[in-house]
Amino acid sequence: MKRSLALLVMLASGLALNAAAQTPAASAASAGPTKIAVIAFQVAVAQSNEGQRNFADLQKKYEPKRAELKNLSDQIDGLKKQLQTQSATLSDTERASRTRAIDEKEKQLQRSAQDAQSDFQQELQDMYNGLASKVYDVLASYAKQHGYTLVLDVAQQQNPVLYASDSTNITKPVIEAYNLKSGVPAPAAAASDEVPSAPTPATKAPAAH
Repeated sequence: MKRSLALLVMLASGLALNAAAQTPAASAASAGPTKIAVIAFQVAVAQSNEGQRNFADLQKKYEPKRAELKNLSDQIDGLKKQLQTQSATLSDTERASRTRAIDEKEKQLQRSAQDAQSDFQQELQDMYNGLASKVYDVLASYAKQHGYTLVLDVAQQQNPVLYASDSTNITKPVIEAYNLKSGVPAPAAAASDEVPSAPTPATKAPAAH
């Protein structure tokens, strides 16, 4: 499951937690000392019970397509080996015909794989963005309740945080708070470590509330 979650985080990379940028400056300058927290937001989304459940469901949905693509790939490998073995005994016409058949199947495999990647990417995009918006709402409430005036996302590839004490990391409590709000139980069993291959989706930050 940890590997699957890591893959999900990588597939969902690019999300920026930009609440501070969208919040009026006056709120940051409100009375009282600045209290800063950090969070690995992508990890919080992925490791929530709902995130684990939804990701496992998405993997399961694409299992038949993965099996279909593997079967077609195996067929192509078999035809290639057969052609290689029998090439010396085949006529030029038969050899050319088999070669064309293999080429057509390879093109079919490529198109099907690209379609599957595109479909998976879109569903992952929609799933992640929808869940990220809900986790963000819980994060915002948690930050207000605990008096944090600024929350930095340390999961970003480019972030300004060079050091942060463990006591400032609110990733775990936000996950726990979201799990409590969502009511989704923890997964009973770990999901498969494999995920359908898909290009990295460009995610958007949830709007600040």
